[in-house]
Parts: sequence; structure tokens; C-alpha cells
Amino acid sequence: MPVRRLNAPRIDFAALRRELELPDGFLPAAQREADEAAARVRLRDTDRADHTDIPFVTVDPPGSRDLDQAMCLRRRGDGYRLYYAIADVTPFVPVDGALRVETWRRGQTIYLPDGRVPLHPASISEGAASLLPDAERPAVVWTLDLDGGGALTNTELCRARIRSRAQLDYQRVAAAHAAGTPAEPIELLPEIGELLLAGAVARGAVTLPLPEQDVVPDGDGWRLVLRPALRIEEHNAQISLLTGMAAADIMLRAGIGLLRTMPAPEPAAVERLRAAAHALGIWWPPGAAIGTVTAGVDPARPRGAAFLDHATELLRGARYTAFDGAPPADPGHGGVGAPYAHVTAPLRRLADRYAAEVCLAAVAGRETPAWVRDALPRLPEVMAGTDRIASTAARAAVDLTEAVLLRHRVGEEFDAAVLDAVPGTANRPPRGTVALDDPAVLARCTGDLPVGERVTVRLITADPATRQVLFRYPAGE
Repeated sequence: MPVRRLNAPRIDFAALRRELELPDGFLPAAQREADEAAARVRLRDTDRADHTDIPFVTVDPPGSRDLDQAMCLRRRGDGYRLYYAIADVTPFVPVDGALRVETWRRGQTIYLPDGRVPLHPASISEGAASLLPDAERPAVVWTLDLDGGGALTNTELCRARIRSRAQLDYQRVAAAHAAGTPAEPIELLPEIGELLLAGAVARGAVTLPLPEQDVVPDGDGWRLVLRPALRIEEHNAQISLLTGMAAADIMLRAGIGLLRTMPAPEPAAVERLRAAAHALGIWWPPGAAIGTVTAGVDPARPRGAAFLDHATELLRGARYTAFDGAPPADPGHGGVGAPYAHVTAPLRRLADRYAAEVCLAAVAGRETPAWVRDALPRLPEVMAGTDRIASTAARAAVDLTEAVLLRHRVGEEFDAAVLDAVPGTANRPPRGTVALDDPAVLARCTGDLPVGERVTVRLITADPATRQVLFRYPAGE
């Protein structure tokens, strides 16, 4: 699928920040603690393992500075050994202090087009704790052994010192692999990634290859981009998912932890998706798993995009589930197809730091630290609240950009693909969602819409004040 762009003028996101009550800077005491910790932590004064000989590299979006993960992939007999280093934030955050309070207030890094609202001050998240290249950094290093089919056979983890060799981005990595000149530490990433993707389908995971809709800087203005995920991004994500499943297994065996759970798809929802597949002409072979079907759908085709939009109904109800003693009645994650935990983004997500501490203690045969155990029951509520803010911020930023881009084009007609449709009621007309060909806009549309078909729609509302964009079908009415 080609990248679709739309240029926008200057947009002020300050009102959105105020509406969401996002903090502006850190309280002085929290900032001071962070700066002092960044200067104080001395890796050679600890009992960390020395993994500076492992040639780790990072793979992130271009320009990233808060680097949570670094990897080095090796063959091991007929299988593989994966070294996965995760930023170790614990040494930088006092157990009792202003910075701890501030991180609990924030919960996670919130991303907006004009800058992020970070979980930790930059001296930590973009400096002393970030896995930037050519500097020793503290990390929690996961050593994951796979057999030749990609199945996990052994997990080890420890605190260590590491030194990343290079900061890579997805586009460069994809181009290097295509040219046959990949960076040696991640030469095996596509090979391992494909094995893990096949394993995900086999265990019933649901993967939706939907394009990302982003607002990115463009000179003095902004650009709205609808782009498909690169295959290398999916491979990279599989390494993180593998680590999260290994972490969940450790916590379940230890009888304490924090899982990311999601109910398995309801049978009725699966049947509705089957019906949608039949209506849209999507082939669903007898006995094929959901993930097999979704993985083979082309989101660039209107009917494929409509089918994947329907499939998002299966992935609802994600939450954090803490336990101490008896495991949850349903510890699984319906989208992953297995128990799963967040442990790979502690610079950007509060829960990951605590989940990692549980795993470190369990593997070492130690009791979970009291400050971690006491925090676990409170984390689900904190993370649920910050997840809502992050989701609202991302959607509202796109909505605002779309409204600004289109405000002078009310009355014009556009070609679009219909993604979904909702029948009308006595109090509400029929409506749905359309994806415009150009510009790259997803928006609501009134009318009796034919799902999966191409239509012409008319823009009737584009209001930056309310962040609303609305189209009408048929266009001529």
C-alpha cells in the first residue's frame, strides 16, 4: 500500500493539551530527583552482569530518543538465541519520592504531534536510562532460546550493563534487508519474525494489518499520513510479544504479577465476522483460524479494509490484571493467543517497570520487593485511566488535523471506500465510516452505505472547534 499524505497549515494543539489536563513540565522536586539520579547512577558500582560484549542495536521510528529495547539475534544449533535488552528504569526512580509520585500521576508517555508528554524527565528517558548507542547503560537482559520452529525452549533474565552499537530505524532496516546488507546483530530478524508470526497464527492470535494514521511535522505545518506497517515492524513487534509471553509464564508460575489480559473473541462476534467475510467476498477456508484469514487480507483493497475494520470488534476488553496468590480465572490475551504481560517499554509505560521487577525476583528465587507487591493492586486502575487519555489524545489530534485540512472544502465530493455501516433507527439516520482515497482521511458518513464498496461522498461538516468531520452519501442528496 502506498503512503498517502495530506499537508496541513499550522495547528495549535495547546487547547487539546488543556482539555486533557496534560501536565506541562515536571514539578521541581521530581525534576531534581531525576537529574540527580541521572548523574549518580554508576554501573560499575553494582553487581550487574557485564554484557557489553554483545553487539546490541536498537530499531525504532526515526528520531526517537526514548529507546526502551535493544536486540542481538544469534543462531544456536538448529535454533536461535535472542538477547533482548530492556531499559532498566528502577535505579533512577527512588521508591519513596517526588518522581515516583509524578510517574504514577502520568502513567505513560502521551504522544501529540507537537511533542510528547513524557512519563519520565528527559534526563532519564532521553539520557541516562535510554539505550542510546556508544554508551554503557543499565538494562534488564532477557535471553530467549528458540528451537528451529520458533518455539520458546528456555528463558533467562538478569540485570546487566550493555552498550548499544547503533540506533537504526525501520525504514533503514527494511532497505538494508532488501538490499542484502542487513546489520549483523539483526540479520536474522525477518527469519525469526516469520517463524513467530506463524506460531502466532497457530495458537489463535489475531493480527490486524491496518495502516497507521499519523500527524507528522511538515515544515511550518503538519502532514496527515496513512501508511501501512512495514513487515520489519511486525517482526520487531513479535520479539516484544515473545518477551511478554515469557514474562507472563514466569509470573503465573511464581503466583504473583501483572498481566495484560483480553477475553477471547465471543463466538457471536466470530460468526458476525464470518458473515462479513462472505458478504465482502473474503475467502475464509473451512477450519481456518481467524488469524490466518486476517493475515492474508490486503488492507489496500476497500473490501479488505472493511473486513479488517469489522475484525477490530474481536479485540475488545483489554485490561491489566494483577494477582498475588491464585492466578486469574482467565489469564489469557485473546489477541495474543496466550497469557501476556507488558515488560518491554518501561521508559514510556509505568506498569512495565513493576512487572519486570516481579520477573527478576522470581527468576532469582527471591521474594517480590514489598514496594512492588504493594503497588500491583493499584496499577490496573492507574493504567486504565492513562490508556483512555492516550487513546483520546491520539484520536483527537487526528480529528483536529482532518477538520483543519478540510474546513475550506465543505460541499466538495470525494471518492471513498466504505469500512462499516450502522442501520438507522427511529431517532437516528443510517451512518458508517468511510476512508477517502485522497486526502488520507477516515471519517463518519451519513446514509445507507454499502460496506466494502467504493462510493462518492459529499463533505457537509468540517469544524475545527468541535473536531468534527462528516460526509453524506449519496453525494447528490
